[in-house]
Amino acid sequence: MRIPCVIMRGGTSKCVTFHARDLPSDTELRDRILLSVMGSPDPRQIDGLGGSYSTTSKVCIIGPPSVPEADVDYTFAQVSISAPLVDYKGNCGNCSASVGPFAIDEGLVRAVEPVTTVHIYNTNTKKTIRAEVAVRDSRFYPEGDTYISGVPNPGSRIVLWFDSPGGAVTGRLLPTGNPVDVMEVPGLGTARVSIIDAANPVVFIRGENLGVAGTESPAVLDADKEFCRKIEAVRGAAAVLCGLATDAEEATIRSPAVPKVAFVMPPQDYSTLTGDTVTADAMDLLARIMSMQTCHRAYALTGAVATCAAAFIPKTVVHEIVLPAILTACRLRLGHPSGTMELKASVAVGPDGVEVRSIGSVRTARRLMEGHVYVPDAIVAGRTQP
Repeated sequence: MRIPCVIMRGGTSKCVTFHARDLPSDTELRDRILLSVMGSPDPRQIDGLGGSYSTTSKVCIIGPPSVPEADVDYTFAQVSISAPLVDYKGNCGNCSASVGPFAIDEGLVRAVEPVTTVHIYNTNTKKTIRAEVAVRDSRFYPEGDTYISGVPNPGSRIVLWFDSPGGAVTGRLLPTGNPVDVMEVPGLGTARVSIIDAANPVVFIRGENLGVAGTESPAVLDADKEFCRKIEAVRGAAAVLCGLATDAEEATIRSPAVPKVAFVMPPQDYSTLTGDTVTADAMDLLARIMSMQTCHRAYALTGAVATCAAAFIPKTVVHEIVLPAILTACRLRLGHPSGTMELKASVAVGPDGVEVRSIGSVRTARRLMEGHVYVPDAIVAGRTQP
């Protein structure tokens, strides 16, 4: 089977992008095809287009809008590397940065110079994202001088706004109704966490509760089997608490992508993956986030949206760390393994609590290649499983 596709980089992620019309509507068949496209399950993904990291084992499916306020529908698929599983429970914020450029170049949206605003309906979360995309000669213009941490080369500035991001997966900004929950976690004991669902559900815990400083490299953390066991136990317990799984085992097997889990620390100096020094005064919060049971080499953008929301919600473990100045600046500067990320927030605090109206961030994107991907006929026919 020969299927047209485009490989895009969006933010710090890479994805294989399809028109919805080019994939079967049968979800079981589609999942077999996507697993084969990526070369999963296989830690090397040697027989597919995946890059052996969760950030490079992603698929975007773009189609006509299903809601009147959108220009396109966008479905995100996280393809597991180690298991025959395609997870649709949440969105990828970094991949979202590639959707606007793809839609413009494919003629799905009328190009307006110098900036085209693309209204994207994410079918996973039933939320709308606004992408402000640079355009020249009726096409996405990728050239520019905007750098984002985790990408070596500059590009044009893409501004993403996640409108009304609360309750993207669970239906509530605070899935348990509480800014802080105390959980009993096997092997860890009592854990004090905040579960925030904004763009994606994320479980926040302080780094010291896990026995880490937060300045360790992702490779060091991934190699620490005891740390990985602890943090997956936290994620599993939180998944049960907010209704995303019936038990911790189901959370690991059936819902590996959400909730995500992040550990947060006060600002401090650290070295990035490229050896650069980030000083404490360059951030409001130091954080690390897990992606499919490994430490993200930068920071998941949907996780950053949730982190920003948490910073503005009183009594959360994130709010306890950040300085009050962020409330007046309406911004959060986040330190992660590849550098820093800044988010802007439109938040209203009233008698009924916090209303997160919109959270925005700057990303870049690039069209890397276009062509066709080949899927063995035996997999399409179901005679051979990926």
